[in-house]
Amino acid sequence: MSALNETYTLSNGVKIPKIGFGTWQIENGDEAYNSVLLALKNGYRHIDTAEGYQNEESVGRAIRDSNIPREEIFVTSKLESHIKNYEDAKKAFEQTLEHLGFEYLDLFLIHAPWPWSEMGKDCREGNLEAFRAMEEFYKAGKIRAIGVSNFSPDDLENIIQNNEIVPHVNQIGYFIGIDQKETIDYCEKHNIFIEAYSPLGIGYLLSNTDIQKVAKKYHRSTAQICIKYLLQKGVAPLPKSVHENRIIENAQMDFTITEEDMAFLDTIKGDPRRWE
Repeated sequence: MSALNETYTLSNGVKIPKIGFGTWQIENGDEAYNSVLLALKNGYRHIDTAEGYQNEESVGRAIRDSNIPREEIFVTSKLESHIKNYEDAKKAFEQTLEHLGFEYLDLFLIHAPWPWSEMGKDCREGNLEAFRAMEEFYKAGKIRAIGVSNFSPDDLENIIQNNEIVPHVNQIGYFIGIDQKETIDYCEKHNIFIEAYSPLGIGYLLSNTDIQKVAKKYHRSTAQICIKYLLQKGVAPLPKSVHENRIIENAQMDFTITEEDMAFLDTIKGDPRRWE
């Protein structure tokens, strides 16, 4: 069975395809429209977008034009990071549905615990309000699962202690070299599923010579090793590309990395997104 047909099950019973197609940094218009169509044509059934990506309209149009039944495609979007109150969160979600042209979403996330322009700002109360709005849409059947992104254990604890629903998902930057053990351990304890954005370290990992050596051993691409590593960790990677050959390659996961090689990949340390 193709990895594109395999699923994980969230804490509320909703099934989520193991590999998602990410659309961060894919421009609204032809680029986003065509790349999503290509992903769907080649078997992807999990599409990830966000208000902040400013491409929801093209993503939604591609999904509608694919002629694949809506219920067969798992679609995620995210509340913009600066929206930290109940009323604005409700309006933003309705706007996301309008942009996408859908009646419901499969997953909706708070994009970050603070505005990107004010990273680290204390927005605990605002996150509670935004999540409360999401809970209402969830109960009304407008969202099949709700969650957060880039939330630390402290941020998650705030939600769990003060809101009704434990987030179903935490989408975090997770790839070879970055240590997210504290967050992952916390999420496992509370049955919060992990999605991994930037599985290729926004492309920087492709030039890592240690990963390249492992890839050569398996006669696979460096990208395939990065994605398979995350699948074997039990999380959902969200690779993205605008090139059909890479879109196809990123889903060809019919191999297994040995425990020894997984342990070797675990020894790689450092976040290449910050390297000078």
